[in-house]
Amino acid sequence: MTQVSMVVNGKQVSGEVEGRTLLVQFLRESLGLTGTHVGCDTSQCGACLVHVNGEAVKACTMLALEAEGAEVGTIEGQANADGSLNVIQQAFQDHHGLQCGFCTPGMVMSAAALLKENPKPSEHEIREYLEGNICRCTGYHNIVKAILAASGQDVTAIAAE
Repeated sequence: MTQVSMVVNGKQVSGEVEGRTLLVQFLRESLGLTGTHVGCDTSQCGACLVHVNGEAVKACTMLALEAEGAEVGTIEGQANADGSLNVIQQAFQDHHGLQCGFCTPGMVMSAAALLKENPKPSEHEIREYLEGNICRCTGYHNIVKAILAASGQDVTAIAAE
């Protein structure tokens, strides 16, 4: 077992892990942050997406030891300081960008990374950016609409589906 330390959602954390422990396992099993989902274990679905040092990373493909000393952000750290939904989360709620909710944490984390890189993405750019995230329920239309809304763009021209 090896000691690993990192900052998760602004708090210093540490724990003992085996060398093969994935970051997603450490977050869920050691820290109890179960919002980061395990969907495929092959980095295909994006349900485990977190931010590591400001970059979007699929936590099922990164060892916990690789995050030593890093700043990690999970879906649990996305809410506003008072516990209310942040602008992206609120847009997902307002524009029905979720259905079963399993993919939602990864989608929100992807949206946050995209809007950090590109504050006013086009519909095409959003769809392209989300190619690494799978949703089996919504058909993506309302997810794209929610991200456009979160970026402050007018979504009235987008037809309802």
